[in-house]
Amino acid sequence: MNKDKTLKLLRLHEGVRYLPYYCSAGYLTIGVGHNLDSKPISDKAVNQILHDDLSDVLRKVEKLSFWNELNDIRKHVIIDMCFNLGYSGMMKFKKMIVAITEHDYKQASIEMLDSKWARQVGKRAERLSDMMESGDWPDEVD
Repeated sequence: MNKDKTLKLLRLHEGVRYLPYYCSAGYLTIGVGHNLDSKPISDKAVNQILHDDLSDVLRKVEKLSFWNELNDIRKHVIIDMCFNLGYSGMMKFKKMIVAITEHDYKQASIEMLDSKWARQVGKRAERLSDMMESGDWPDEVD
């Protein structure tokens, strides 16, 4: 059996959808007829999406003027914030960014916590703020 031909036929008949949708039978579906209601995506698919999303974030943050001045831990903070808020959302933290460019990481951490985002995500913001200030990994990750 020619698996490539089968895949082409399925793509032709099912179509390819990159966003979830409800099929004609009412099931939440994605990709090439993948029924999410009866079969969640695999861990392999989850990891592939995560890697793709991380690559997208990295392409953006590596262009930041202060990026190369940050240690690895603070880079992880920026990546995490972009992942959660989107790049444009993270860029709205103007006072935090000014503090980072001035190497005032304590003030940057204060600005992170003085936000609607911090109130929404709670412990995540506290952890990232501590990482920004200290430049060290939290115990939960270390």
